[in-house]
Amino acid sequence: MTNIKRLRVRDLGFHPGVYAPGPLNAITDVEGVAVGHATIIEGDRIRTGATAILPHGGNLFQDKVPAALAVFNGFGKLTGSTQIEELGELETAVVLTNTLATGRAIEAVNHWTLMQPGNEKVVSLNAVVGETNDSRLNDIRACRPTVEEIGAALAAATGGPVAEGGVGAGTGTVAFGHKGGIGTSSRRLETAGEILTLGILVQSNYGGRLTVCGRAYEAPAAHDKDGSIVIVIATDAPLSARNLKRLAARAFGGLARTGAALSNGSGDYALAFSTAPSVRRTKVRRAKIAEYPDLPNDLMSPLFEATIEATEEAILNSLTMAHTVEGFNAASGKPSLVEAISLERLRALGKP
Repeated sequence: MTNIKRLRVRDLGFHPGVYAPGPLNAITDVEGVAVGHATIIEGDRIRTGATAILPHGGNLFQDKVPAALAVFNGFGKLTGSTQIEELGELETAVVLTNTLATGRAIEAVNHWTLMQPGNEKVVSLNAVVGETNDSRLNDIRACRPTVEEIGAALAAATGGPVAEGGVGAGTGTVAFGHKGGIGTSSRRLETAGEILTLGILVQSNYGGRLTVCGRAYEAPAAHDKDGSIVIVIATDAPLSARNLKRLAARAFGGLARTGAALSNGSGDYALAFSTAPSVRRTKVRRAKIAEYPDLPNDLMSPLFEATIEATEEAILNSLTMAHTVEGFNAASGKPSLVEAISLERLRALGKP
């Protein structure tokens, strides 16, 4: 681990896409969205954590948000997916963590949700947890993070700048053979006479042949192929679950732009939700026939393009903001070292 300053991809001279980012260039540019990390680094073997994303600051179980999931290659787990598919809504925070911590993350989400004022009589809920496998740098069999540590990520969730790189659920991840992690980005655009915001957060842990804004990054490590990614998409656009599913599918366009191998062993998941108060499924609205605004199909294309751009940039930020990490390879039982991507080589790549 080092204290060398890392930079976001825009600071290196790259500008993915044509739409302008929000002021933070983060998922928290979508009003009300909060992100919290729990980063667990202990001794020579533990390099893991959890990241929590809250769609709004109220009671998520009582005021559900429309949501949808898209899966490109399903070698992975995203708990709660069948209920999201059936009902088209999200009723808990979203937690990202490592593969073997999925069950503990469900317990943490359950506890956090049941303790919210107004949920005293709740006896069933749909905890949503995404995962990637961090065993190349972390002793994944050591049962970390714990339920309490994952709960700390939920408790820490806040708006504002989002820490990126090897933090939270990205503490032990690897992307393109380099240190991966958490990355985020956002876009502002105008459609239907409204200024809308869309934000992305990724947990990158996959491979392929790395491409940075259309330019091949040639390095042996960059040709690593296996692994997974979870992409979380938030927008304040008033969207139905049907159009959120279409939006989520476009995130894989941004994934492809980075040179992803999309291999047999990859888990490629994209979850999208709308924070617009006008489409929130409140207790009152769920008790009767309700009318919801819906951005029409013909006006969706700018949001599709913004999703592709912001996904690409969030992935690149997850790489450029990550530090070199020494850890433990749980499969081989040996120490391991995964180097951060070279910012100098990226600067050179970006020059005309």
